[in-house]
Amino acid sequence: MSASTFEQVNSFFDEAADRLQLPLGMRDMLKRPWRELQVQLPVRMDSGEVKVFTGYRVQHNGARGPYKGGVRYHPDADLEEVRALSSLMTWKTALVNIPYGGAKGGVQVDPRQLSENELNRLTRRYTQSIEHIIAPNRDIAAPDLGTNAQTMAWMMDAYGQIQGHSPAIVTGKPVELGGSLGREAATGRGVFYILQEAAADRGITFGDITVVIQGFGNVGSWAAKIIHAAGIKVIAVSSVDGGTYNRDGVDIIELDQYQRESGGVSGFSGGDDISNTDLLELECDVLIPAAIDNVINSDNAANIKAQLVLEAANHPTTPEADRILAERAIEVLPDILVNAGGVIVSYFEWTQNLQEFRWEEQRVNSELYRIIINAYREV
Repeated sequence: MSASTFEQVNSFFDEAADRLQLPLGMRDMLKRPWRELQVQLPVRMDSGEVKVFTGYRVQHNGARGPYKGGVRYHPDADLEEVRALSSLMTWKTALVNIPYGGAKGGVQVDPRQLSENELNRLTRRYTQSIEHIIAPNRDIAAPDLGTNAQTMAWMMDAYGQIQGHSPAIVTGKPVELGGSLGREAATGRGVFYILQEAAADRGITFGDITVVIQGFGNVGSWAAKIIHAAGIKVIAVSSVDGGTYNRDGVDIIELDQYQRESGGVSGFSGGDDISNTDLLELECDVLIPAAIDNVINSDNAANIKAQLVLEAANHPTTPEADRILAERAIEVLPDILVNAGGVIVSYFEWTQNLQEFRWEEQRVNSELYRIIINAYREV
């Protein structure tokens, strides 16, 4: 039986703990989540029938500040995955030195199968069910896979109906409701900043780099747009429906427009269709997995041809694959560094809400650059 996502994440922790010679009691305390809540969410569907969904909120560690972590809507968002993601948030916030702990939420649902009204009712029911363990100074939610700014607006409103107006209860919400300028692009922008610094360290000029990006959701699309705008060639991009490949470079602006109109990436006239599996094994300088977990595994790690892997998704590389890539001298920059831009700017949004003072976008981006590059250099 293969290891669960939580066991895989803990195996990385154990490697670090061995190097640090942490006592067993300390290891045990740091690995186990402090609190786990499972809730049943009955929702009346548009048809009139009632469906019951399962939701979770896992609070992993709050030693450094309030719990912080996204809410994921995905069929695989079970307790093991939410546990794993909550622990990654603990290490991520510590690594970039912002005053948060780690948490994660999830609902086992395919959001594409629900109408907007059904998602609204599901989100409000979920928020009301976890309301007693979240607060602006206790646990702050954010968007993740399958959720977005609209989801956060519903959560903020549902919480506010019980506790009063509390914009700091969620981050990643619409700017009109107290969201931060620059938050939507923050994770992708952080990926670009890390790529920029890693290239400079290796003496590689931007015009010579070829990049492959798996995933064209919030993180992948913003990373692609910012990388493309900097003059770096993105030769392949994929989404859940498949990908597109153009050795001379994909026009990311046109692809973004195509996805808005068609809902996917495959079939784009500016490139050849390619599967997600083949895309990961393309010859390129930099591979950016920006979709789901475990996509680089023992089955394909020997076929990865990139020289550098930037983990923009959460836990995209299994421990077995990590060892294979290390043996092949392929450098992997970890998710808890590469995709930390989102939680860094979430921190800025939270502080703006608490102070009732809005930052300009230029300040947001420059502060993001300072914090994530400091963390890169520390690593």
